[in-house]
This record gives sequence, structure tokens and C-alpha cells, in this order.
Amino acid sequence: MKSTNIIYHHATVTRQRRNQLNKHKSVVLWFTGLSGSGKSTMSHALEERLFNKGCRTFVLDGDNVRHGLNSDLGFSDKDRKENIRRIGEVSKIMLEAGFIIMTAFISPFREDRIAVRNLIPNGDFIEIYCKASLETCEARDVKGLYKRARAGEIKNYTGISSPYEVPENADLIIDTEQETIEASVSIIISFLKKKTIIK
Repeated sequence: MKSTNIIYHHATVTRQRRNQLNKHKSVVLWFTGLSGSGKSTMSHALEERLFNKGCRTFVLDGDNVRHGLNSDLGFSDKDRKENIRRIGEVSKIMLEAGFIIMTAFISPFREDRIAVRNLIPNGDFIEIYCKASLETCEARDVKGLYKRARAGEIKNYTGISSPYEVPENADLIIDTEQETIEASVSIIISFLKKKTIIK
């Protein structure tokens, strides 16, 4: 049940003032793709590059978030939806705080990604599709999760027993089968400069 006796408090320190202090704009960079497509690796490599440029950054990683904030959620369609909804809300708060937020979540359902995009104001949601075939992702699977999913040990595993819906209008597509991590990060940095998010 929704709370009714609440009033939104408007702060005097605004996002715009924080952006001026930071000397860069805040934005949500939403990495999506199959498990093993390079989302986490790329997010952290990008954060390192941005941090070294003096940017305020933070990576929200799927596994890390499920250790705390979303530890009560499983992998049913309903729980996946709630997982992404919560991350969308956290991302919105961190956007207001002036951060460049990188989220590394499979976020398999198009509807959920669109819902987060609609939650984030002023076009400050940038969807980055980490493109890699299922075969490539399975070959990269150091944890053996795909193998366990194929053996029926893991239920609702994206790409095996649960679908992944490829973005139809991603803001940026990184082909992680063709591009190195370093080259991929450089592509994103160039994109952010073109959008005047960073200098």
C-alpha cells in the first residue's frame, strides 16, 4: 500500500548546483546485455577513466545490489521487474546527487528498461547495449552459470530458460565481440563529450 501522508521536500542544493561544482553533468548510463556480454567489466573500466578525469562516479552492479538492497528478490519475472524498478529509483536519486551512474544489469525486459527511461528526466538515461552472441557469452562464462542453466540447475536463466529482449532504440551499441574494453570505453567517452556531459 502506498503512503499517503507524505510531502516531497525540495532541497536548496539542486542537481544543477552540484553539476556546476563537479564541472560535469550527471547522467545514468544503463548497460544492458546478456550475462557475459561485458557490462560489469566495461562499467568499471569506464568508471576508472572518468574518475581519473575528476568525475563523480558510481557503478551499480547487478550482483552487488542483490547482496544488499535487493537480497529479498529472486529471478521470477515479477522479481526481475521489481529489481529494475528499485535500481531505477536509486539511479534517479544518484542523478540528483550529481553522479555519473553506470548500471550493469542484464535488465532483460524491454518494458522495464523503458519504464526506467521514463523515470529519468530530461533524456538523462543513456541505454548502452553490450552486444554479444549467446555462444560468445557462454564461452566467457568463468562462473559456469550457463552450463548449470543448461543442465537445469538454475531456473529462469536469461538466454537459456528466460528471454532477453534486445533494445530496439539503444542510444549506443557496443559490439563486445569486436571491440576491446579499452576501445569500448573510448567510444563511450567520445559519446559523452559529444553530448557535453563531460569535457
